[in-house]
Amino acid sequence: MDVSLTLWVLTVVGLGVLITADFFIGRKPHDVSMKEAGIWTVVWIALAVAFGLGLLVLGNAQASTEFFAGFITEKSLSVDNLFVFVLIMAKFSVPSHLQQRVLLFGVLIALALRAVFIGAGAAVIANFSWVFYIFGAFLIYTAWKLIREARAEEEEFEENRLLKSIEHKFGVADRYHGTKLFIEKNGKRIMTPLMVVMLAIGTTDILFALDSIPAIFGLTQDPYIVFTANAFALMGLRQLYFLLGGLLKKLVHLSYGLSVILGFIGIKLVLHALHESGVDTPEISTPFSLSVICGVLIVTTITSLIASRKEAATASTAEISTKEPADP
Repeated sequence: MDVSLTLWVLTVVGLGVLITADFFIGRKPHDVSMKEAGIWTVVWIALAVAFGLGLLVLGNAQASTEFFAGFITEKSLSVDNLFVFVLIMAKFSVPSHLQQRVLLFGVLIALALRAVFIGAGAAVIANFSWVFYIFGAFLIYTAWKLIREARAEEEEFEENRLLKSIEHKFGVADRYHGTKLFIEKNGKRIMTPLMVVMLAIGTTDILFALDSIPAIFGLTQDPYIVFTANAFALMGLRQLYFLLGGLLKKLVHLSYGLSVILGFIGIKLVLHALHESGVDTPEISTPFSLSVICGVLIVTTITSLIASRKEAATASTAEISTKEPADP
């Protein structure tokens, strides 16, 4: 897709306006209700759909298909991020009324860092086609790693080295101070726990970007589509966090579904790399990729809910049996 500098500027400005509006609408710290989260989740998804359809109306059906494939992939991968966000919130005991502020700024940091990754990835791909082999192999490895992690016990969140070094350099207050990010203590400017949590979410997303960015480059090599798909997927993540809530624990097969998607895209990248190298190999089309991604997510969701329901029924039966009085 041939994107002019003007279109890039208009897109970034438009996204900036949406983010600013989102900030001012929810600027007052409060507990987010299911109704509010549901409405805004629908709004962000509707905006993404409108953008994709806009590409189609402008006559670029391929770009539209690539955007939807990228958006759905990034959205599904971002849901996996929410599990870590839950751990971070628990680790730092974030008050419920401050969680939406944490997520807003955390997601903004993540979006800025991903923009850097996307720019670097686009530059590498434009000059070195063999990088598709690396991307493909990495995604296949990540898919295998996801299956291993899905079978392992849940781990606690551990701060990365970058976050620890920042905390050591600036110091951290012993309690939250409303929405303040820095305070003065003994003549020294130190961070509040709120700032630390925002940095934790933003910098932790770097790890997720290592698989999500190669994944979307496996669906499209257009930096404009890659960026906008990531932007729309991330910007609605805050509301999705509150909407899903306890439902996250019921998506027990999500990691398996994501591993299938990443493995599939990894194979697609390897085939594309072989094709670029002159080897006569079949290439997987974007519409087919989109159907596979949607199919896997639908099946994963259904099997997860069935498994969770059976587990809940088994637990309920076991609880009832333990409460039954013993025979005299």
